[in-house]
Amino acid sequence: MMTAVESHMTYSNSYTINNETVYMTQEDDWDRDLLLDPAWEKQQRKTFTAWCNSHLRKAGTAIENIEEDFKNGLKLMLLLEVISGERLPKPDKGKMRFHKIANVNKALDFICSKGVKLVSIGAEEITDGNGKMTLGMIWTIILRFAIQDISVEETSAKEGLLLWCQRKTAPYRNVNVQNFHISWKDGLALCALIHRHRPDLIDYSKLRKDDPIGNLNTAFEVAEKFLDIPKMLDAEDIVNTPKPDEKAIMTYVSCFYHAFAGAEQAETAANRICKVLAVNQENEKLMEEYEKLASELLEWIRRTIPWLENRTAEQTMRAMQQKLEDFRDYRRIHKPPRVQEKCQLEINFNTLQTKLRLSNRPAFMPSEGKMVSDIANAWKGLEGVEKGYEEWLLTEIRRLERLDHLAEKFKQKCSMHESWTGGKEELLSQKDYESASLMEIRALMRKHEAFESDLAAHQDRVEQIAAIAQELNELDYHDAASVNARCQGICDQWDNLGTLTQKRRDALERVEKLWETIDQLYLEFAKRAAPFNNWMDGAMEDLQDMFIVHSIEEIQSDHRSRPVQSHSARGRQERMATMGIHNEILKIAQTYGIKLSGINPYTNLSPQDISSKWDAVSEAPGSPQRPNAPGGGGQAAANERLRRQFAAQANIIGPWIQTKMEEISHVSVDIAGSLEEQMNSLKQYEGNIINYKSNIDKLEGDHQLSQESLIFDNKHTNYTMEHVRVGWEQLLTTIARTINEKRNGMMDPDDFRACLISMGYDLGEVEFARIMTLVDPNNTGVVTFQAFIDFMTRETAETDTAEQVMASFKILASDKNYITVDELRRELPPDQAEYCISRMTSPGLHLLLQRPLRGERLINTPSSSSSSSSPLLPSYLSCKLFGLASSTLSECGYCTDYVRSVHITIPAFRRRNRRYEEGVSQD
Repeated sequence: MMTAVESHMTYSNSYTINNETVYMTQEDDWDRDLLLDPAWEKQQRKTFTAWCNSHLRKAGTAIENIEEDFKNGLKLMLLLEVISGERLPKPDKGKMRFHKIANVNKALDFICSKGVKLVSIGAEEITDGNGKMTLGMIWTIILRFAIQDISVEETSAKEGLLLWCQRKTAPYRNVNVQNFHISWKDGLALCALIHRHRPDLIDYSKLRKDDPIGNLNTAFEVAEKFLDIPKMLDAEDIVNTPKPDEKAIMTYVSCFYHAFAGAEQAETAANRICKVLAVNQENEKLMEEYEKLASELLEWIRRTIPWLENRTAEQTMRAMQQKLEDFRDYRRIHKPPRVQEKCQLEINFNTLQTKLRLSNRPAFMPSEGKMVSDIANAWKGLEGVEKGYEEWLLTEIRRLERLDHLAEKFKQKCSMHESWTGGKEELLSQKDYESASLMEIRALMRKHEAFESDLAAHQDRVEQIAAIAQELNELDYHDAASVNARCQGICDQWDNLGTLTQKRRDALERVEKLWETIDQLYLEFAKRAAPFNNWMDGAMEDLQDMFIVHSIEEIQSDHRSRPVQSHSARGRQERMATMGIHNEILKIAQTYGIKLSGINPYTNLSPQDISSKWDAVSEAPGSPQRPNAPGGGGQAAANERLRRQFAAQANIIGPWIQTKMEEISHVSVDIAGSLEEQMNSLKQYEGNIINYKSNIDKLEGDHQLSQESLIFDNKHTNYTMEHVRVGWEQLLTTIARTINEKRNGMMDPDDFRACLISMGYDLGEVEFARIMTLVDPNNTGVVTFQAFIDFMTRETAETDTAEQVMASFKILASDKNYITVDELRRELPPDQAEYCISRMTSPGLHLLLQRPLRGERLINTPSSSSSSSSPLLPSYLSCKLFGLASSTLSECGYCTDYVRSVHITIPAFRRRNRRYEEGVSQD
């Protein structure tokens, strides 16, 4: 019969923690009869003994016989202290039986304090060396301290350990872990566990399923030699037993779990760091792309503006038209891609800022001069210079057009004048009057008078030539030198002709007094014929003169200003009078029978000459005598049609664009309905606008025709093609921005749910309702963009915070307060390790850890100072990853906390960092 103490101290190997979870089901109960099975008892005794020794050796002791060595309770208490890390009550030092029972009770009380309810296990039985009770107690300890805390995917204890084994061995052939007995008999499962975590220790491909003893011994030897897991089982016992002892296998396998738990933790920490590094790398890539695109766009603007600011005029119309064509190519080919780059740059900038905010990073600040506003200002300057360049081009083309016209007119007048003056100097220099008869002298006198009249009539042409030459000089004509030389030659020749004419007149007047007979009618004919002939020459010249007009009004104005139009009636009268004199001569000769020689001694002009020249003048283009004379009106009429055609469309398209701009501003505010209805309405509105593009293209075609016809002004409309282009681009941008604002502004619950599912959320109705209460507390039925951003910020903040990343670095560093470059390279993928090292090494920090100031002590610093083992602070690395580190390490709050933890004063730390930054050598 048990004593009161014995009755009070009864335990069971089945136990419950916090009265909630039963870890041993009925089939797992300690079967007393089963313990009598020699094979199982042998396996458990050896396994439990080895397990206890694996912990007791940390305290410098061990057991040999599990029943005898735990009788006095001392090593049992020591075992519990080692595996729990806690101090137990001071044991009794006596050797009497009640002292031993008291010590065992202290151990059992400690087990009970950990939430384990022991039944049917008493201190007296342990003290008396009851083997099955002792094994039951050790199994309870193993369950509580080695198996209970195992947790894998929401399963724990035995189920968690089994699931862990299944996950780790799933990829291996011939391994199918379903339990803790038969599944382990061939040894492949144990070898697979080792190979999964340490593939360098076992060549799994050489293992054979038909060699279970070899496989088991291989696993036992490798585990003992390299993993510090003692050999707890015998291969022969496992193979020769139909069903190996489950508790022995579980105990041994749990040692593998704990041996690899550090690796699992390190893997989790490395994955977390890699995830953060991947986010940083992606963000930095976006930043670099933004910087590159901004630099290229700004560089293009810087290169383009000097080209547009260059106002060096070309000397020929062809060269200026080439400039105009280059400018058109710039507008059609070179500028549109840059417009798209500018829009893409703004989109990338906003996308990057959103990503940074979602990942809880500071906002991106581009390099100086590369802000979106800087690019917008540079673009605005480009467009201002571009507008001025276009106006300058048109002005220069008009100027060169005027110059070419004047130069051609100058050449025509000079050619006609030079043709008229050809031989005149030689003629005036003759002295034929010295041997002439009276009649011949009189003829020469009259002929000279006619020449003087002709000379006076040519005075206007010479003055016109001089005036045109002066205008060409004022307009900076490129060939002004040749123009001036030719004009000067004509003027000099004209002065010489005047001098010679005056000398010849004086000579003829002296001789004339000697000769008095002259035929008055011939003289009269000569006097009339010569001026009339000169008038007809001038008329032909005016009719053949090139002129450029742009409108019907200019043609009408030109006709009113031309002498042929205003003096045509007088010409007809002059012709009739001149021919009347000839007819009178013929009549007198016929009446009085005079035989005419057919030669007028006073002039070389014959009536036939006058008639033929008059006919030529009458039939010339533009002559008022010629019916339906075009006079240059065909091209001008065509230009006028082009102007009116362009204006008709522009006067419709321009107001249409303005109206649509106003409508969009109202629609974006007044539109009603659900988000989907609003989006459909805006999309339909956008489609109507895009369909109007054909009208813009047609107007572009008319504009191109006008440009090719050198039409640069249009009085019928105030809209230019550039105005229409700019308005159209603004219209498309406005409707797109309005749609994006609606799209980004809010989401309905279905869209929000789809967004969350696409991001990996496993949503049930209850969970989604909970999230909706967070993002839509007022139950409006929509989720605003700001609410979505706040929710994602909270979600991401709950995953990888700076503190979590800092803890991950400390795990990789084996819980040291620093991590070396070698450790980073060992634990992280190569590219991410180098990325981390290159961006997060601090020279000031290296100096802090390697070279303490005189009189200061720094603990936990590594002894090696080689670059390969340069230490890095986990806190500083975390700060850099999350953008929290300031420009100087001494101002970083996280690192300041770390500095305090390593026993160096903050002022000393800042002095050290300041000295390093100033380049002062350290003692």
